[in-house]
Amino acid sequence: MSPVLAGVLQLLALVVALGLSYRPLGDHMARVYSSEKHYKPEKWIYKAIGANPNVEMRWPAYLRGVLAFSAVSVLFLYLLQRVQGSLPGSLGFVSIDPDQAFNTAASFVANTNWQSYYGEQAMGHVVQTGGLAVQNFVSAAVGIAVAVALVRGFARSRTGELGNFWADLVRGTVRILLPISVIGALVLVACGAIQNFAGIHEVGQFMGGTQQWNGGAVASQEVIKELGTNGGGYFNANSAHPFENPNGLSNLFEIYLILVIPFALTRTFGRMVGSIKQGYAILATMATIWLAFVGLMMWTEFAHPGPAFDIAGGAMEGKETRFGIGGSAIFSVSTTLTSTGAVNSFHSSNTGFGGGINLLGMQLGEIAPGGVGSGLYGMLIMAVIAVFIAGLMVGRTPEYLGKKIGTREIKFAALYILITPALVLCFTAASFVLDTPSHSMTNSGAHGFSEILYAYTSGANNNGSAFAGLNADTQWFNSTIGIAMLLGRFLPMVFVLALAGSLAEQKPVPETAGTLRTEKPLFTGLLVGTIMIITGLTYFPALALGPLAEGLAA
Repeated sequence: MSPVLAGVLQLLALVVALGLSYRPLGDHMARVYSSEKHYKPEKWIYKAIGANPNVEMRWPAYLRGVLAFSAVSVLFLYLLQRVQGSLPGSLGFVSIDPDQAFNTAASFVANTNWQSYYGEQAMGHVVQTGGLAVQNFVSAAVGIAVAVALVRGFARSRTGELGNFWADLVRGTVRILLPISVIGALVLVACGAIQNFAGIHEVGQFMGGTQQWNGGAVASQEVIKELGTNGGGYFNANSAHPFENPNGLSNLFEIYLILVIPFALTRTFGRMVGSIKQGYAILATMATIWLAFVGLMMWTEFAHPGPAFDIAGGAMEGKETRFGIGGSAIFSVSTTLTSTGAVNSFHSSNTGFGGGINLLGMQLGEIAPGGVGSGLYGMLIMAVIAVFIAGLMVGRTPEYLGKKIGTREIKFAALYILITPALVLCFTAASFVLDTPSHSMTNSGAHGFSEILYAYTSGANNNGSAFAGLNADTQWFNSTIGIAMLLGRFLPMVFVLALAGSLAEQKPVPETAGTLRTEKPLFTGLLVGTIMIITGLTYFPALALGPLAEGLAA
């Protein structure tokens, strides 16, 4: 079987698996967030944290819940790392330095999972399992909660109430993420991923000596890292490590985990707003972009010219032979079009255009299908922008799902889409103006520029993957990328929830003959075009200096 055919068959199998999961999972999530019943374990949690799950919140109260919970999470994870050397199960590792502890705490709470350390040489079992794995669950649940609050803003009228953050947080964790993770961990163990609390031990021979590895609860952390679109690996090699991702079957299953909730949330959206077709329109937009990016990545990695590439069957540098170009291309596109950041290949070794595809995927705002929750609310923000543009073209007040998009709403949407580019471009520019940061680059020229651009794009978009040619374990990068991750995660949430509150207060607008039909293919095309134009105008100069220049010079 040719490598190209193998890649296409993997893609088809993945699409079928996602299609079979779409309806049952999407409907289940809609029931979870519409239910008034509280399970007994959930009641124990509410009692422990002193929350009343039955109290409806307006958007400022909902936002305070998000920020308060996240701030406490950052502080807890920071302190846990700082005292690691005194904890049992630390495997002899010392406490984490302040700048790296801050970076890691910000990273995992922001659902980014950017790692400037070697996991197997820095973090013990308590920090990995009691700190990082816990944040993989709750940071994902926070993202879904904010998306559901925005959906309620479209679905409700004449009220500013968006639900209860604590109820949404707990339900997302207990009823959605935990059950799927238990089953998924068993699948990964069956595939060969490890799951233990072993200490450091020698494994095999290597270059005349022995290698030392520590064990860990890898399968359970691996499944929520992918399912929650987190991305932080137990080992430095991440999903290229055989303990995390043993074979081609586990690789395909992990890609499925990355995509299944973000795609299924469009069904949840359709159910909650009372129009399944609206959910299909958003799904079609996400799927169109994702499939186009996968196709482009396969093409540029398989068809790169040169005799070495012809012999290898494509650009195999930096890729696992267990997965090949097809499995690596699907994985890298899926991880950069979501907020996952997990990697099963060396993104820095991609062709120039291949690296640019990964960069552009993050710069779109990771909305195709995006992170759990963040992909849906990001896409809905772009839908608001698209109907506003359509309204300007025909001279009508724009409407979406029966809600008018006025001055207030478009300001919130505009502020949302401006935050991340400002963080990425300003921090990238500062890194080249100052003397010290540029010394962290392994490469010079266009590729070196891409390393730093990729780092801040990944951090501010809460992705977490890296070109890996950049030494990011410095005070400058730990601090600035940490700040970019926090601002890139929580500032957009402010405007998402403010928009949700504004929409929920409105009186529904009756549909007329002039109303834009947002469930039709025409709107899907308009939405795809809006996304690509806005991103292209924002990032094209930076991309031209980095991956485009490198690709054209090859």
